[in-house]
Amino acid sequence: TNSINDITPVLHKETGKPYKSVEIRSPKADDKQTDTLRADIVRTVDDGRAVVANIAGTTTDTDGTTHSFEGGHYISVVGYQDDGHTVTIADSANPDQASYRITVDNLADWIATRGYSTS
Repeated sequence: TNSINDITPVLHKETGKPYKSVEIRSPKADDKQTDTLRADIVRTVDDGRAVVANIAGTTTDTDGTTHSFEGGHYISVVGYQDDGHTVTIADSANPDQASYRITVDNLADWIATRGYSTS
């Protein structure tokens, strides 16, 4: 699916807690969008939940590994470090890379043109 709006109601129904969709419609996230994403991740993870991101394109994690999903993919943000400047991703695409860390700046650009579900 190309729209985070398809996932958000399912998260709300399955968790019994409110989720909302946030879209980043531009090809790259600006500083305000990145700061909003960071705050949303910290708040949602601190509440014991994950942020679900609809991503497309290619990015590089903090270990230098490339992750590419040109047709789009969903990932979960399950943790953060450094006040949310680095985040932990849970990714079902490759069992050998099921968890990795990425900067929130790279994540915001990876989400760009799509969106994410947050508390």
